[in-house]
Amino acid sequence: MVAVDVPLTVIDVLPITLRKVVETVAVNETVDVTVPPLLFTTAVMLLSDATFDLAMTLVRRLGKQPVVARDSSGFVVNRLLIPYMLDAIRALENGVGTITDIDAGMQLGAGHPMGPFTLLDFVGLDTVERVAEVMFDEYREQRFAPPPLLRRLVRAGHLGRKAGRGFYDHTLDPPVPSPLAL
Repeated sequence: MVAVDVPLTVIDVLPITLRKVVETVAVNETVDVTVPPLLFTTAVMLLSDATFDLAMTLVRRLGKQPVVARDSSGFVVNRLLIPYMLDAIRALENGVGTITDIDAGMQLGAGHPMGPFTLLDFVGLDTVERVAEVMFDEYREQRFAPPPLLRRLVRAGHLGRKAGRGFYDHTLDPPVPSPLAL
């Protein structure tokens, strides 16, 4: 088996020669493997049913729920989650709401365990920017284009929780929204 990290597809990293095709199943963990009990499993070209079934058994034995996805950038979660987070940044840029209000709105109104800005800081702004760039390059859909504010924060080293500052100032307890020049 080959473990593949988003945003690359299996085809991007799978060594295939004209003389030999290797059966491979990609098993992809999400950003924080301790949070969701799932693993994305991708069947690539010429995969036998026996190999795929073996991979499903392995994933279940690890205590995870396999989610089968086509081999494409972003698989299922990032294909939906990246535009969600980027739209939150665009809403902030357009004055739709504050960091706190947008986060609270999505938690209370949509039942999300955390708002998009809390999630952005958790994942890492540089990680989100890079995944968005790869997905934009592949799909050429505007929804994957990193907004200017995200790019400015990454260039300034405000990468989220790991850097102590992103959309929230994590040097304070509890974290407070960072003052941003919009």
